[in-house]
This record gives sequence, structure tokens and C-alpha cells, in this order.
Amino acid sequence: MKLIECPRDAMQGLPHFVPTDLKIRYLNELLRVGFDTLDFGSFVSPSAVPQLRDTADVLAGLNLANTPTKLLAIVANVRGASEAAAFPAIRYLGFPLSVSETFQQRNTNKSIAQAFDEVNAIQRLCAEAGKEFVVYLSMGFGNPYGDPYSPELVATFSERLHKLGVRIIAPSDTVGSSTPEAIEALFEPLIRSFPDVEFGAHLHSRPGDVADKVRAAVRAGVRRIDGALRGFGGCPMANDELVGNLPTEEIIQVLSQDGLAPSINQEAFQKAMTLSAGVF
Repeated sequence: MKLIECPRDAMQGLPHFVPTDLKIRYLNELLRVGFDTLDFGSFVSPSAVPQLRDTADVLAGLNLANTPTKLLAIVANVRGASEAAAFPAIRYLGFPLSVSETFQQRNTNKSIAQAFDEVNAIQRLCAEAGKEFVVYLSMGFGNPYGDPYSPELVATFSERLHKLGVRIIAPSDTVGSSTPEAIEALFEPLIRSFPDVEFGAHLHSRPGDVADKVRAAVRAGVRRIDGALRGFGGCPMANDELVGNLPTEEIIQVLSQDGLAPSINQEAFQKAMTLSAGVF
């Protein structure tokens, strides 16, 4: 099971700016834990996400010498992707492609058609730069705007991405609207239909629903799950009540109970948990 830790997603909506040196200390502790991937920052307009305006400086302070963890940075356009791709330490570039037209405009100031053009260009850039491309399908379990939604729509988006060469796709529950039944109904046919695609689950959840959502994803065949320590986060672009990420500590507990827990450094994990209280 691949655990993706998402401090970037957790921090982006904070009203106070987390000092760069504190970000670096927190991320360096997370790098010691043994996560598969760390979603550590983004190369987007500082006016859009001021909290992450120091991503390049943060990257310069990370200790990558003895970690198995790979770095992922979020980008919103080709310019940001080019900037991120210039850093050898970054393995993955992530792009938020929404199945909701309203949210695509709110999140990236583009239509879905324009966003697909960006995806095509970034996929080519990643191939040339030796990076891996992760596309997050935002509002992947419905939206609060009344825009069209169905699991078949997510499958159509996935098919288009597959034809472009994208091999990591993460349907994302941006506002916490998913249910265990919906998670299984979405992922099971996707994984069956596109066996050469790695489908990840980026889920948000209210307290009490985490275990059922994790187990539903696992039953559907998902082997890549995103989380954030203490369940911090939520999407500030959604104009909806923020619903936090799946708490990483609860994901680990559920997977441990079911015999699927990844190997992690427990000492580093506890230190990161302590540091997270100061960050958030």
C-alpha cells in the first residue's frame, strides 16, 4: 500500500503564514517517516495560494539524502510545471483537473477544455523531463454547484487522460461528499477498465467516517491513498465548508488492523505528529 502524505493540501488554506523554517523542519521530519510520496508544495501564483509562495525556498532546505520518499509538487499550468520540472529532486507533478466546470474555473481560472489542453502539454513536458504526472480529478464524487456528475463522467475523463498517456489518476473527494458505497462503485470499474493506470484515492472526510472510507477504497482495489496528519486541510477554492483530509494516523491504524500497513519509522512519525500541532 502506498501512503501519500499531503502537508501541502493541509497547509494551503491556513489563514496564518507558516514560517519557511517551520515548514522545512516539519517536512524533514515527514521525510524520515517512510511515506511513499510527500505532496510538499506547489508552483502556482502566490496571489492564488499565498501560503505556498516559498515552495522553492522550502525545497532548498529539505534533507533528501536518506529518505525513500519521493516529492510531489502541484502545478496549475504549463509555466508552473516548467518551473517545477527544473528541480531534479521533484519526482511527480500533480495537476487538479475538475469534473465540475464551476470548480475548474474557481480553482485554476480555466474551463475544463482549457484544462485538458494544459494536461496534454504538461504530460509531454513530464515525458521530456523524466517526471511522472499525477492528475487529480477534483469533485470526483459530486459537487455542490449543481454541475453534472456521475461515475460514468469520471470514467470518461479517465479514458481521455489514459489516451494522453497519463498513468496515475486520483479521483478526489474535494468537499467530503463520498460514501463507502460510492467509493467502491467508482473505483472498482475504473481499476478493472484501465489495468495499466494507478488509481489513487484522495478523500476528505468528517470524523467517524474515515475507517469505512479507507476500507471501501481497499476493497475496490485502491493501493494508493492520500492523507494528512491529524486530518488537517480542505480546499479553500471550493467555497464550501472545509472538510479535512483523511487523518494519516487513522489510515495507518485501519491498514494495520487489516494487515496492510506500510513500514514506517514510528519515532519519526510521533515527532512529526508533535510538530504538526505547532504548524497548524
